[in-house]
Amino acid sequence: MKFVILALFVAGAYGCGLPTFPPTITRVVGGDDVRENSWPWQVSLQYKSGSNFYHTCGGTLISNQWVLTAAHCIGSRTYRVYLGKHNLKNNNEAGSIAISPSKIVVHPQWDSYRIRNDIALIKLSTPVTFSDTIMAACLPNSGDIQPHGAPCYVTGWGRLWTGGPIADILQQALLPVVGHSTCTRSDWWGSLVTTSMVCAGGDGQLASCNGDSGGPLNCQSPDGSWEVHGVVSFGSSMGCNYPKKPSVFTRVSAYISWINNVMASN
Repeated sequence: MKFVILALFVAGAYGCGLPTFPPTITRVVGGDDVRENSWPWQVSLQYKSGSNFYHTCGGTLISNQWVLTAAHCIGSRTYRVYLGKHNLKNNNEAGSIAISPSKIVVHPQWDSYRIRNDIALIKLSTPVTFSDTIMAACLPNSGDIQPHGAPCYVTGWGRLWTGGPIADILQQALLPVVGHSTCTRSDWWGSLVTTSMVCAGGDGQLASCNGDSGGPLNCQSPDGSWEVHGVVSFGSSMGCNYPKKPSVFTRVSAYISWINNVMASN
């Protein structure tokens, strides 16, 4: 009986979306270094070049063996998924681990020309053990839509500014959701944005940038847990922080059945 209770406690201690070290949440405009291990589902997707690996995209751990990322992040390279990372320059971080993929599934309707269905799943070659540094985000319910102005956070190691260097330390930025009716106005994104996308930001101050692709738009649910509502998909070619061109994310809640089917059949 003691064993059963202990097992339940361990499972409960690492439920989805509840970090051991909660993020330092501010309503400040501007990207910030995150509190270490406060987004324990954030991964660095890295590609091999020569004998080294380099960060290319973000991703979100959604179970002990599956990572959610963007379809446009996937090519014919050799990849690894680095979990439990804070500083990309530090190769000896406690609680971090690099795992190679055993399978990568890009959405069958991925359309790179129109940037539609920009979503992919990576199966890790070995399951991870959840810990203070590695944990899964929760998935939203199918069809869930965040209201206009909802305070969500983008996280990633992307460029610190347009054309700038990529970050060493994981960054977070408050990006309020922009409702579909606003985001599809002609002076915003217009018809490029579909109902299977989420817009966030657009104030000209703050945005995701190159290198953040594939990473999560984290939104907190009423019970305090964090759900991944978006996968970083695209931004403006005029610059990362362009007014009325908010960051655009693949809306995860539009793909729940696809995600579940892929995970169940692989």
